[in-house]
Amino acid sequence: MKKLIIATAVLFLSAVSSWAQTTDEIVEKYIAAYGGKEKLLQLNSVVMEGNLAIQGMEIPVKMSQLHNVGTRVDITVMGMSGYVINALTEGWMYMPFQGQTAAEAMPAEAVKESADGLDLQGLLVNYKEKGHQVEYIGKEDYEGTECLKLKVTSKNGVESTMFLDPVSYYVIKNVVKSKASGQEADVVQTYSNYKKLENGYVFAFSMSGFGGGEISFTKIEVNIPVDPTLFKPAK
Repeated sequence: MKKLIIATAVLFLSAVSSWAQTTDEIVEKYIAAYGGKEKLLQLNSVVMEGNLAIQGMEIPVKMSQLHNVGTRVDITVMGMSGYVINALTEGWMYMPFQGQTAAEAMPAEAVKESADGLDLQGLLVNYKEKGHQVEYIGKEDYEGTECLKLKVTSKNGVESTMFLDPVSYYVIKNVVKSKASGQEADVVQTYSNYKKLENGYVFAFSMSGFGGGEISFTKIEVNIPVDPTLFKPAK
């Protein structure tokens, strides 16, 4: 009986070890797919330009990001310019075409949820050191692709499920549990049209689930100067 208990314990520990190793192997392949760990750790700024297709309109979009400082999205509608700013502890929105006359502060919960996205190097790079939890939870079909699923719980408590293409290891879908509106809801984001830049970084040039429409980028630049004052509302 004692031998049976020991054997069962060994099998259990082996299974746990194999499962953990599988998670880390997937993470390593994901990191390699996006340019490699060394390159991602050097990523400090990203500026993306394109168009947001929504309600039959094509709205010019410019997204400026500075690693662990802030993200700013500028859009122009009917000749009026608006923006959304996310910083580590604050956030603002200014949409004059929706009747706003001045920038309004974002709710604290929305600021907390967006904070993880300020890490341009990605939640999975050095995730243990950053305090995040990552778990491989199996496979699931998404539009004909049997995706690998990673459950990610950030140090801020935000949960998301990444769907990775099993060949390229690119994220093609991400489901984020949002509580910013006061009620928990799944926010579905999709990514496609991946391209490798001349400097070796890889980005999705098409994405949906942001602002209620689909964004198509025509230009992406990395590690160029970005003024930190962009992440404060205009006075």
